[in-house]
Amino acid sequence: MESWQKLQAACEQCRSCSLWEGRTHLVFGDGNPEAKLMLVGEGPGEQEDLQGIPFVGPAGKLLDQMLEIIDLTRRDYYIANIVKCRPPRNRDPLAEEQEACMVWLRQQIALAEPKIILCLGRIAAQRLIDPDYRISREHGQWVQREGVWLSAIYHPSALLRDVGKRPETFDDLLSLRDKCRELKL
Repeated sequence: MESWQKLQAACEQCRSCSLWEGRTHLVFGDGNPEAKLMLVGEGPGEQEDLQGIPFVGPAGKLLDQMLEIIDLTRRDYYIANIVKCRPPRNRDPLAEEQEACMVWLRQQIALAEPKIILCLGRIAAQRLIDPDYRISREHGQWVQREGVWLSAIYHPSALLRDVGKRPETFDDLLSLRDKCRELKL
């Protein structure tokens, strides 16, 4: 755990992009850092910035409910974002902001040594799976890189806006459950 604490302390000092100037709290990560399932979103929203914890706003509550359906709670996974500081007005993080923060996420992944990474939304999938990733076409598909299985689902905030995507996301969650069982996580 000391390595996690040192990494978070170093991340809190980061000034590699301008996002730090507007943050209330750094949103480093949450959950079980020893879990072999890691979830990665794009960046913190308002509630996350206020509390310093990822996925605690309305989208986070929906994510928790979705994962509970397949018997997963935060003790079963570690959750983080591409960027650790809230972009203004919840806009998508810019490419240079993502790149500035990837050093932290790469170190989180190295410490966690996940067997599965589930990307939450297009931005995380484009950053971790394929720059040309099309969430509407490729969600729920599995790829393996360097011994890690990766997949993506629609971001929970997209599911709040478009409930029509929820049935296919449920199928993706069942696929996640099956992959966890296959890997004995």
